[in-house]
Amino acid sequence: MHSTKYIKTTDDLERLCDQLTPASRIALDTEFVGEESFIPRLELIQVATEHHSAIIDFPAVQESKALASFWDIVRNPQVEKVVHAGRQDLDLFATHAGAIPKPFFDTQIAAAMVGYGAQVAYANLVLRVHGKKLAKAHTFTNWSARPLTADQLAYALEDVEFLLAIHDHLRSRLHKLGRLEWADEEFSRLETVVGDTRREPQERYQRIRGWGSLKPKSAAVLRELAAWRESEARRRNVPRGRVMRDEVLLQLARHPPCSIDELRAVRGLHGSEVERQGETLLSTMQAAMALPASAWPDVPKERKVEPEESTGMVELLQAVMKAQAANHEIAPALLATTSDLQALVDGRAQGTVPDLSVLRGWRRLLLGELLLQVLNGEVAVKIDLASGKLAWS
Repeated sequence: MHSTKYIKTTDDLERLCDQLTPASRIALDTEFVGEESFIPRLELIQVATEHHSAIIDFPAVQESKALASFWDIVRNPQVEKVVHAGRQDLDLFATHAGAIPKPFFDTQIAAAMVGYGAQVAYANLVLRVHGKKLAKAHTFTNWSARPLTADQLAYALEDVEFLLAIHDHLRSRLHKLGRLEWADEEFSRLETVVGDTRREPQERYQRIRGWGSLKPKSAAVLRELAAWRESEARRRNVPRGRVMRDEVLLQLARHPPCSIDELRAVRGLHGSEVERQGETLLSTMQAAMALPASAWPDVPKERKVEPEESTGMVELLQAVMKAQAANHEIAPALLATTSDLQALVDGRAQGTVPDLSVLRGWRRLLLGELLLQVLNGEVAVKIDLASGKLAWS
């Protein structure tokens, strides 16, 4: 039986840390509010071991010295952290604990590798593995409101209550399928993504939809503006869009104003922002435009291959991918994207082999080599009349 506690005091947190310290693994989840701040505001931390579970009221204990002991446990390399769809949780823990919690096991990623489908929801996984249907009554709860009701706390606790059993189940299936190393490779990729997110002010512009349509010099302006917005949003602790929306950044990058009056005329740029940051914006854009061409970003070039030249080839590779995924009980979306397949087709037309994830590690073993062989005419794809499935030889 689990003992369960709602942690709101230093004494309770100290006792919880004493209970967690012997554990070789812990289940973790968070509840946070992210709409009004640059860094999402952490409200609850749910944690469970085989024998204990607790909900930590973070605002109530965030000034507690005992919190350092909890972060020591989260950072401990001898303790495996089990999460579900944990990218945001890992990022929040890295912010507060000072490091990405390693090692970790993401049950959503693992589930996709053993046939449960891509991005399976936690509630669906609990239902399929445990046969228990979770309530969804508090999906849109405002976790910053206090006091929290018993129902809200019970709902939050369910997010970790089944994680360790699911971890056991998925590790067993991964082991049986010989995919534990594959899963570790995916967890390392997620760690890199979380780490890149935390180091990316100068690369943030690449997340702005439409940046690839800019000329390289304009992309340099966008890069510097996006980096300025990143630091400004962090300084004020407000969402990026509260400082300046993406479409305004694009407009400034395409047609950089030369004066405060021109800035005031930019649609969507708040007058208060112009008064407060106008000179900084102008100097940021001027500095970007003065950069030599060697410092401009590499803007993706438009594809030169006419659609007619690759008609059917991407679709063929998709069919092979789906068949191979079905054969090995793995989610197709985990193997490659349509863009990856198009890049393979384009690379063949240009006599090059692109650097893609499907051509690295376990993906290459399972699918990448096969796709290259199909493109090079080294294997023939056909329908097996006995099974009615796609086959190749």
